[in-house]
Amino acid sequence: MLESTKIVEVKNLVKNYGSFCAVKNVSFDVYEGDVFGFLGPNGAGKSTTIRTILSLIKATSGHIKIFDKELNTNRNSILSKIGCIVEKPDFYKFLSAEKNLEVFARISGANVSKTKIHELIEFVGLKGREKDRINGFSHGMKQRLGIAQTLIHNPDLIILDEPTTGLDPQGIIDIRNLILQLKNKQHKTVILSSHILSEIELIANRMIIINKGETVVQGSVSELLNAQDLIVSFTVNDVEQAKQILAESRFTKDINSFSTSSILFHTSHEHIAQINKLLCANNILVNAIETKRKLEDYFLKLIAN
Repeated sequence: MLESTKIVEVKNLVKNYGSFCAVKNVSFDVYEGDVFGFLGPNGAGKSTTIRTILSLIKATSGHIKIFDKELNTNRNSILSKIGCIVEKPDFYKFLSAEKNLEVFARISGANVSKTKIHELIEFVGLKGREKDRINGFSHGMKQRLGIAQTLIHNPDLIILDEPTTGLDPQGIIDIRNLILQLKNKQHKTVILSSHILSEIELIANRMIIINKGETVVQGSVSELLNAQDLIVSFTVNDVEQAKQILAESRFTKDINSFSTSSILFHTSHEHIAQINKLLCANNILVNAIETKRKLEDYFLKLIAN
């Protein structure tokens, strides 16, 4: 299988603010078709890195190549193929959604028809609101219109810095679905910075975690998670009997805790079927098996080290 085209290549990126080093030798690659999760706690250096990629700030040292071109010497041609939201989109609040997108089209130099603008508004779920002024839009609606704005000039790479900040649960779901559509329907490559780790787990295929300006880990989301022990809950009909059986087995060391109806294990993926087989062989009814380990657990474990 051929390897995907490399869209972004960051090597040994360093950004100092006086004596403070915000980003320390961070390196990563983003490939065509990725939804690339960029994770880290507040102050980790995520936004600094993204602003450097967008040439909003200048790196102290390191190299950035985008679309196989050096950013320092090809800034204009590179940025013409990137759409972004940094923190939150800004609009002319007394203009309509349609008029705002027309203005941004003219600013970007894109020759965009009114039909295309209406298609973008429909794509982000705002059909019927194109004539409404922005000052009547909710925060979530503005975020969705911001995504339409990033698509005005039909870029190949979309960079979203904390796009779900301040949104309610439904707003978060809406933005998640839009990001998936950017990949699956618009065929865009997406870099997504977020602290909502459960969202990254649902939509990203590759990721990097940074902490205190340094890379902690990076790679495929599924492979990184599968390499870690799971927290697994077994709901059974007789916890006391299950305790006795497990106490005499090699899985006793994996037991995390008990409740009145379930047993919590800290164990590997391979052990789940074996524990289930042992319990069933001893007439313990297993009513449910639920894996508890999520990206959040993995993240917290990593940054605690």
